[in-house]
Amino acid sequence: MSTSRNVTVVNEAGLHARPCHAIVSLAMGHSCSLRIRSVGDAARDVNGKSILELMTLEARQGVELELSADGDGAADLLDELAGLFSSGFGERESAG
Repeated sequence: MSTSRNVTVVNEAGLHARPCHAIVSLAMGHSCSLRIRSVGDAARDVNGKSILELMTLEARQGVELELSADGDGAADLLDELAGLFSSGFGERESAG
């Protein structure tokens, strides 16, 4: 069963190599498929288990992405990925 969720890139540097690696590493631990699509005028759809394809999105801070997973554990994967995105992949500046 396919499920999807929209997330926003909140970290200042956007989806560079380290966040892309974190996404792929998490996704590879699940048997379901993962597609990531940029939302908006320049919509692109890539394989979320490919670091090279993810990097071609060039998603900057503030960009909205649609995550779609299909197969066993799809909802769990999207929950975990949403947590990564909302935390800014550990790159967010601490307030204060």
